[in-house]
Amino acid sequence: MLEVLGREGYAGLTMDAVALAAGVGKATIYRRWSSKAELLLGVLDGSVEDDLPVPDTGDLREDLVALLTTTLELMDGPSGRATRSLLAAVVGDPALAEAYRRGPLASWGRAWATVLDRAVCRGEISAEAAASAAAEVGPAVLTVRWLVTGGPLDADVVTELVDGAMMPLLRAR
Repeated sequence: MLEVLGREGYAGLTMDAVALAAGVGKATIYRRWSSKAELLLGVLDGSVEDDLPVPDTGDLREDLVALLTTTLELMDGPSGRATRSLLAAVVGDPALAEAYRRGPLASWGRAWATVLDRAVCRGEISAEAAASAAAEVGPAVLTVRWLVTGGPLDADVVTELVDGAMMPLLRAR
């Protein structure tokens, strides 16, 4: 389903296309989900990995670089293309929006919180800094470039974000 969503977009996501990609009959799909929205809800509720790879290098800077790099890899892969297609539907559908917050966003939030909490425990940053908007700068810039501006997304951008924005902001608090 994510492959079809990423390739065809939300408008092109049909039960026929999902059935074809899954190698089953359309009736099989309809037995489980009565609509495209129900199918998406099922995928959002059931497909999130609870254990995203959370780096633990013992150094906040290295952990941030690793986590942002993983973010880039996901944005560039099949799930990233599917997510981009899904976001328009999420905005217009409260049930999908809640499933997205409960699933993918919550999973990523846990990963970021773990990295920042470890840095607080090591004395690298304050708890106030970990809870501040400064901690959101890196993922926010990557997301805006990915969704809106089409700006470069590569290792150089990750390094610039971590060294030029995130670390100075987090250490200043």
